[in-house]
Amino acid sequence: MNQNKKNMIEGNPYYSSDNLLVKERESAHAFCAKFNYEIQQGKKSHSYFKDFFRHFGEDSYIEPPFFCDYGYNITIGKNVYFNFNCTILDCAPVTIGKRVKFGPGVSLLTASHPIDPIERASLREYAYPILIEADVWIGGNVVVLPGVTIGSCSVIGAGSVVTKGIPANVIAVGNPCKPIKTIPNPRA
Repeated sequence: MNQNKKNMIEGNPYYSSDNLLVKERESAHAFCAKFNYEIQQGKKSHSYFKDFFRHFGEDSYIEPPFFCDYGYNITIGKNVYFNFNCTILDCAPVTIGKRVKFGPGVSLLTASHPIDPIERASLREYAYPILIEADVWIGGNVVVLPGVTIGSCSVIGAGSVVTKGIPANVIAVGNPCKPIKTIPNPRA
């Protein structure tokens, strides 16, 4: 693994224009395009992603179209469901627990850019991991930003922008997304 790729995965500054990363993204984008076409022809999604992702749990399913940047930074637990048109920018690890449900149009975005315009002009980027624990339901068109953890059994309301961690066992909504209610008697 080259140093730039290692920096990307570990949350250190990196250059996305690195030749290796460009080739890996192009390969992942071609893989997703093939999946998005062929799955509509009746193939099972599990057979596609088992060797593409770091891990693709049993009985998990992804509706096309689906998009990601690399694939190898994605870990998906058992019985996970992605509805149509989801995107994962997996520059850093994305870990999804078992029985997580995603509405249509969800975006999980690990990539980030410097706030300072001079530093941003250097074309350096950052990436921070996303963790979604077991039994979470994420509504349609939710955006989850870099470095976020969503605690188990929580529900994220449709259209929310999750900028900071969300605790377990809550309903959270809004932009920025915030807990509004505790879920009584969550699954153990």
